[in-house]
Amino acid sequence: MEVLDASAFIHDREPDGRVATVPAVHAELEGASAYRFDAMAGAGMTVHVPDAPAVERVERAAEATGDADALSDADARLLAAAVELDARLVTDDYAIQNVAGRLGVPIETIAREGIAEERDWGFQCAGCGREFEERAERCPVCGSALSRKNPSGA
Repeated sequence: MEVLDASAFIHDREPDGRVATVPAVHAELEGASAYRFDAMAGAGMTVHVPDAPAVERVERAAEATGDADALSDADARLLAAAVELDARLVTDDYAIQNVAGRLGVPIETIAREGIAEERDWGFQCAGCGREFEERAERCPVCGSALSRKNPSGA
């Protein structure tokens, strides 16, 4: 089984076997992409609502990788659906791919290459430049905003 992100509908990806998605994906679509969603739902695509414990597991994994701020509610629910359905997730979203790697969820990309490696993001202060492993809104030293930092230093 495959769980489809919005990119699958946007790029008119032909499903290969049983497919599922979450209701929140429909809200991300417009025009022909939304019609594709509706047609696939009418043809038997599962529209799955994941349980709260699965969503919480995804949120913990996203916190651990530093991707929590980059994932939307729809993204977290897609990942939770893939976990619950033991399915491959079809997406081009790099943050989703990174968290999926942490969760052991297989990924298939559509229009872009997938991620080359899983990352545990760090955070850096915009004011004093100090680096932190844990996410926070403000630097505990100088009070400036923190931003996500590539762990490779790039």
